[in-house]
Order: sequence, then C-alpha cells, then structure tokens
Amino acid sequence: GQWVGMGRELLEREPVFAEAIGECERALSRHVDWSLSEVLRGEGEKAELTEVDVVQPAIFAMQVGLAALWRSWGVEPKAVVGHSMGEVAAAYVAGALTLEEAAAVVALRSQLVRRASGRGAMAVVELSAEEARSRLSGYEGRVEVGAVNGPRLVVLSGDKAALEEVFGRLTEEGVFCRWVKVDYASHSPHMEGLRADLLRALEPVQGGRAKLPFYSTVTGERTDEVLGASYWERNLRQPVRFWDAIQRLHADGFSA
Repeated sequence: GQWVGMGRELLEREPVFAEAIGECERALSRHVDWSLSEVLRGEGEKAELTEVDVVQPAIFAMQVGLAALWRSWGVEPKAVVGHSMGEVAAAYVAGALTLEEAAAVVALRSQLVRRASGRGAMAVVELSAEEARSRLSGYEGRVEVGAVNGPRLVVLSGDKAALEEVFGRLTEEGVFCRWVKVDYASHSPHMEGLRADLLRALEPVQGGRAKLPFYSTVTGERTDEVLGASYWERNLRQPVRFWDAIQRLHADGFSA
C-alpha cells in the first residue's frame, strides 16, 4: 500500500533511486499535471494520495525506483510477476515496455479508472475462488471475483450496494472480510465501459516481448505475448490470477 511521503527517505539517501524517479517524472510529465517528486516527498496538494490517478503512477514510480536500486546492489531478477497494475512496472523491468510506454499505460489507465470512481467497491475475503463464486449466486453481473491471491484469499469487486450485502452475509457467517480502501471496482463489469477509450488511449503503446521470464497475472502463466494495448485492457477488466502465476513460478523452479 501507499502512504504519505513514502519516497522521501529514499530520495534523500539513495542517488540511484532518485535518478530513477527523475526519469519516471520526465516520462509521466506528458500525461499528468502534478509533480511526482513532490508527491513522493509528501509535499504539495496531491500529497495525501487520495486520487487513483495519483496513487497508481506514484506506486509505479516507487516500484521502478526500487528495482533500479536493487539492481545497483547486484540483485538481478530471474523472473518477474506483478499484481494488477503492478504488472506495468514488472513489464518495464522485464524489458517488455519502454519507460515512456509504461508511464503512459499507468497514467492513462488510472485517469480512466477515476471516471468509474464513486460507484464501486472491492473487498478482501478469506475464501477459495470456488467458495467465493458459489456465494455470489444471484449477484451475477453485479459482484465478481476480481482477484485470486492465494488458495483461500480472493478479492470481490463490483457494485457497492451489492457488495455491501455480500460482505454483511459473509461476516455473519464468520468469514474474514476487509474492505479495500477504494471507491471503484477494477476487474469487474464496471471496467467494460472504459474499454474503447482505454484501447484508443493506449494505441501508441506497441510493447514487446519480455527479455526476462514474465509470469502474467492475466493468464496465470508465463507469457511471451507482445504487451500492447489489448493486453493492458485485459489487465484492467479480467480477474487477477496471481495465485495461478505464483504456482507456475514455483513449478518452473523459481523462489523468492
């Protein structure tokens, strides 16, 4: 998660991190009207990190900066995986996107998601995907399993009122539930209305094939797909298959 001033100390103490953030700021400046470095220092009017189109680019920049810092210490990734919008930084680290392309994806994607704000909700629930889907009978088209993060950990996503009903019922059953602090519903039908505009906005993003093993949380498998606009539309709408990707990583011999 994010917090106010989350990049301040690293910007002050780590020149490699600061240089990477400067590069991200230049790449993002074509798409945003706020200062990335101010936000990461906890300064300026956007410092509270309350808007999705500030939060997601800021997190992306932190991820890119940390990857650059770790590489400067000799820590090179053997494979990459990202969760939901975290795939954008993973794709950049793997060489499947240029920094300019990655900045465009995260900035334009989050600006469109903001249009869907205020109507949706998301909640973490301690159920398997199968158990969760069985509990959603009668809520088709209103609430879906938006992410499968573990064998018994999913995220539900959809209409706020409908999800409040589901949340209440599950809580009464003794199922652990926790709200995600967002007012939109990624990986749900709420994103379908953004599809045409997202594909249009990201049309210049050519993408490429990853130079490192890239485990997709769209497919749940290692992929050599060209990560262009259509991939990033699916990344926003389809469920996050994080647990499938982690299992595949392990089966292929990778560990943390």
